[in-house]
Amino acid sequence: MRRRDFIAMVAAAAAWPLAARAQHPGKLFRIGYLIAGPSGLPAHDTAIAAFISALAERGLVQGRDFVIEYRYGDNRPDRLAEAAAELVGFKVDVLVASGTLAPLALKRVTSTIPIVLTSGGDPVGSGLVDSLARPGGNVTGLSLMAPDLAGKRLEILLEVLPAMRRVAVIWNAANPYSVLVLKNIQTAARLRGIDVQSLELRSLDDLPSVMESARQSRPDALIVVEDPLTSGLGKHIGDLVAERRLPAIYGFRADMIAGGGLASYGTSLPDLFRRAATYVYKICWARNPLICQSSSLPNSSS
Repeated sequence: MRRRDFIAMVAAAAAWPLAARAQHPGKLFRIGYLIAGPSGLPAHDTAIAAFISALAERGLVQGRDFVIEYRYGDNRPDRLAEAAAELVGFKVDVLVASGTLAPLALKRVTSTIPIVLTSGGDPVGSGLVDSLARPGGNVTGLSLMAPDLAGKRLEILLEVLPAMRRVAVIWNAANPYSVLVLKNIQTAARLRGIDVQSLELRSLDDLPSVMESARQSRPDALIVVEDPLTSGLGKHIGDLVAERRLPAIYGFRADMIAGGGLASYGTSLPDLFRRAATYVYKICWARNPLICQSSSLPNSSS
């Protein structure tokens, strides 16, 4: 999506009807929320609060106008599939999914309940939607995919550490979005003559070997790819960063704070969730439901 098209989309979104700022008597809508990771992730707790706040700005009261059913995959594929099936079994009015793995799990079990992405990683490449312009099916929402961020993160690290020659990357190999980000990091690093050490995770069971590999290889800096799995490793990554005095950069600010990193550069997760609330509002309350086949799926980065 070209920058001017994105700006035009944001301007149009700002003009959407806000008649719901008044009372909303009537049906109590049920919203199902799913994330592949565990509960209590700082980045997602902050984002969920922004989502609820955005609905409140439209006069919607939790418990009166809507309830949210939360389910968590705990970074386990079997549990994620079970959680997705549970939410669909509740016959919720709309499903809200964070990341890439969660909406994929929901799409496997329903083709009729609307699924709103709060932060889809690679919606097209992962098979969630047909295209960003015309998603198709029952999936719409927002994407955090921004390939140029990989190069920007390397540039920030190089400004701090001009002599950097080796960077380690902690990423979730089970997430299609993380695979894409790693490839972009490798491409950007190759152009700058920097070696990339891939610290591949698929579950928490891989954590001890990944941490030991990072300690032995002694990289100059660390990049943590944003994902529900890596977001839950704040203390472990923080211990490694402190022990090795590693400059570390994260995708989400909350993850950077929890992990004791140097900086964060990426999408504003609370902003994405606030905007996702507008999609949910239009589906449930505006009486002008989104037709996914004609709704664009914008990228959003900051």
